[in-house]
Amino acid sequence: MKSAHPAPLAIVAAMQQELQALLHSLDDVTGKVTIERHAGRNFHLGRLHGRPVVLVLSRIGKVAAAITATMLIERYGVQQMIFTGVAGGLGPAHVGDVVVARELLQHDMDASPLFPRHEVPLSGRARFPTDPALADALAQAAAHVLADPLRAFGAEARALGVTAPRLHQGLILSGDRFVATAPESRALIERLPDALAVEMEGAALAQVCHDCGVPFAVLRTISDRADDSAHVDFMQFIEVVAARASAAIVGTWLQAHP
Repeated sequence: MKSAHPAPLAIVAAMQQELQALLHSLDDVTGKVTIERHAGRNFHLGRLHGRPVVLVLSRIGKVAAAITATMLIERYGVQQMIFTGVAGGLGPAHVGDVVVARELLQHDMDASPLFPRHEVPLSGRARFPTDPALADALAQAAAHVLADPLRAFGAEARALGVTAPRLHQGLILSGDRFVATAPESRALIERLPDALAVEMEGAALAQVCHDCGVPFAVLRTISDRADDSAHVDFMQFIEVVAARASAAIVGTWLQAHP
């Protein structure tokens, strides 16, 4: 049964720190936020820059993301969905950079020889495209925010090595494995050379949204290089850089597209 609250836009994150900065900006016309709890998740309903939204923590992994996306569509009737958070960088994407997905793929999906490697069985596809208009708008907002990173993230970001973050657009990989070694990272690049980032939720949400006909986009901040070279405090990076990046980019987008 769908909620009586209008919530045409859903914003999803896998970790509480990634969602926190957005939650701080959430309110409604009365200055209050409604929280509904289903399947162990808190769905925060209110307005963000004047837009009716529902914000929710999916938790980590593909199944958790798929459950959350399905509930948002079936229970809240969302019209658009954005997943935001951190990812490991591949190829040209380095720490502090932002990646706007154009396609998503499950790198651990392998039903061969019955189906080609990476293809989702019975779907006829391995790559799930994001909504072009939504991705375009988020990319424009990201470019605007990254043009002045000091204003967006504050001086603390410099201590974490974020000085001139860049915007990338393209393929993001998802899988139920935290990629954190050089051999794993190289193997992904050899198999999927156009991949820009790797995480654990986006492609599952993409599959649900594709099947249900809901426009979606995925926005990721690179927290590490998905290999043995990680040198920053992961949780500090999320709070200082990634959470602020998400809030700034989503806020800029919503203000430009009320």
